[in-house]
Amino acid sequence: MAVRRIGIIMNGVTGRMGTNQHLIRSIAAIRADGGVRLANGDQVMPDPVLVGRNREKLEALARAHGVERVSTDLDACLADPKDELFFDAATTQLRAGLIERAIAAGKHVYVEKPTADRLEDALKVARLARAAGIKHGVVQDKLFLSGLRKLKMVIDSGFLGRICAVKGEFGYWVFEGDLQPAQRPSWNYKAAEGGGIILDMLCHWRYVLDNLFGEVESVSCLGATHIPERIGEDGRPYKADVDDAAYATFQLRGGVIAHINSSWVTRVRRDDLATFQVDGTHGSAVAGLQRCWTQSRVNTPKPVWNPDIPQAIDFFGGWQEVPSTQDYPNGFRVQWEIFLRHLAGESASFPWDLFAGAKGVQLAEAGLRSWRERRWIDIPTLEG
Repeated sequence: MAVRRIGIIMNGVTGRMGTNQHLIRSIAAIRADGGVRLANGDQVMPDPVLVGRNREKLEALARAHGVERVSTDLDACLADPKDELFFDAATTQLRAGLIERAIAAGKHVYVEKPTADRLEDALKVARLARAAGIKHGVVQDKLFLSGLRKLKMVIDSGFLGRICAVKGEFGYWVFEGDLQPAQRPSWNYKAAEGGGIILDMLCHWRYVLDNLFGEVESVSCLGATHIPERIGEDGRPYKADVDDAAYATFQLRGGVIAHINSSWVTRVRRDDLATFQVDGTHGSAVAGLQRCWTQSRVNTPKPVWNPDIPQAIDFFGGWQEVPSTQDYPNGFRVQWEIFLRHLAGESASFPWDLFAGAKGVQLAEAGLRSWRERRWIDIPTLEG
């Protein structure tokens, strides 16, 4: 058995997502388990260098998670031939420029979404990556959630019959910062810093819809800024000048209609922070982040509308849970492992690349345009 080292420049890992999902639960966990095993028995061992502006934070993070290298000099890291992969989880507005620099330095690229805040830039870096012949990927983590993986199995089994509609609910109450500290950073609510729930979440919904239910063909989206002022990390009020909720309807190839509400201004009374109900001719399914339930045609109750008496049917009781028949590791880690195998040459292609990332930016841009112009927007096929 041989061990192949892969040097990774990890930029922006001092943020919440970069620290928790990409460093602790993905790269550090993979290292602790001895690397990623290839089909021939060899191991791929990631060797990260943590890059950012605050050396003190970087060093503390490195000590806590067994990482030996940190740097505040991204240019020097990009110039170092022993590190072959560039990863970024920093700010959206800087991402396309960082990807372009990494490609110019000959690095492979794996980054968070969105890959840019404009479709033009997202397509530019995707085309540059293809022209350079590098390997590239974009985080599309929700495809690897156990709840959605179970839902995909239900769909593939034919249990639902012909799918008619998808209803999604995502979100929770993000505190304004006065009664309780906000649990999301303030940049999420500032246009100048790449905030807004449409740019954030419609990138997710594009790959979820495309991969599970059908290619998105058009969108009608209404955004809202329900809370126009919040309290920042410094304790001072600031203007929230982007959308904190989005109400979007999608037409999918094959006739499926999907509607997804995304909100940081909603209180949860459902199974999970994100749920998807899929209704088909032969059955229905409801998936959360980890669990999935189904109801078949023959087990569907037959309610009769009568608002004058208490409802006698236990609508929750008529669903069966899809069992967990395998282990479901952290979704970010799963995709990291797939990309590392691709980087090691085990697979010739990686479907969630920068062009897939550009599709997410395309849908977010169309959603914002739909809100602005108050109309349906068609989603053309992207030309690579």
